[in-house]
Amino acid sequence: MHYRIILPPEILRPFVRYFWVLENNDSTNTQETFNPLPDGCPGIMFQPPDKGTFYLEEGAKELPGIMLYGQAIQPAKMVLTGKLNTVGVCLQPHALQSVFGINAHELTAKCVDLRLVQHKKEKHLQEKLMNAASIEEQINLFSSSLINTVQLNGDTQDAMTKFAITEIFRAKGEVSFDALLKQLQLSERTLERRFKQSIGVSAKLFSRICRFQESLNQLRKNNYQKLSDIAYENGYSDQSHFIRTFKEFTGVSPFDYKKQLSEVAENFPKVKSYR
Repeated sequence: MHYRIILPPEILRPFVRYFWVLENNDSTNTQETFNPLPDGCPGIMFQPPDKGTFYLEEGAKELPGIMLYGQAIQPAKMVLTGKLNTVGVCLQPHALQSVFGINAHELTAKCVDLRLVQHKKEKHLQEKLMNAASIEEQINLFSSSLINTVQLNGDTQDAMTKFAITEIFRAKGEVSFDALLKQLQLSERTLERRFKQSIGVSAKLFSRICRFQESLNQLRKNNYQKLSDIAYENGYSDQSHFIRTFKEFTGVSPFDYKKQLSEVAENFPKVKSYR
């Protein structure tokens, strides 16, 4: 499988973290299982329906060819039948609200056909993507559509939530909420309401996901001698606390994660086949 990340144009960087492409060069149709993980970001996925189809679970309802998804809060399982030729957009955490004008909480742990929430001028994006001659043209089409959507809907990003996100990212999830609430002069209840509207989850859950991602990155890079190193360096009370959190967000222990899953794409690992 071939995976690559493409950075967005400067004008889109407040709303898009990166574009990603995942292709299988094998000409034969196959079935692959992926376990997308919580990463603190919503996104968009496009898989040409004439080449392959994603299902949320094996035998479950078919997912849209172009879908907008919200915050993941637990591991999921996606099964692809056909040829993998997927283009994705990793959006900034606030983008559901600031780009599409959606209450982000409505899409938490869910996805929707992008065409249902697009402005009428952008509803033909999937058709254009299917007719594109190259990946580069598809990325350009995505970029143009997102720029137009921001301009049509207007940027409605919440400045206080933006500041809180920046602080949580800076602290890699280990933020003092008492200090943060004091800086913002907000109550915990108000911050939670703003986060759910803008991000889709509470500020505390968002910070837990960020901390999990930091520990996952350390595990990926083999930057540790024993699991307790990862636990203590990322603010977990002990190794057991780290393992419980890891299993909450991946469905498996750190040991089984490295054994069972293949990192074909960031936060989109493939379940290894032993057939």
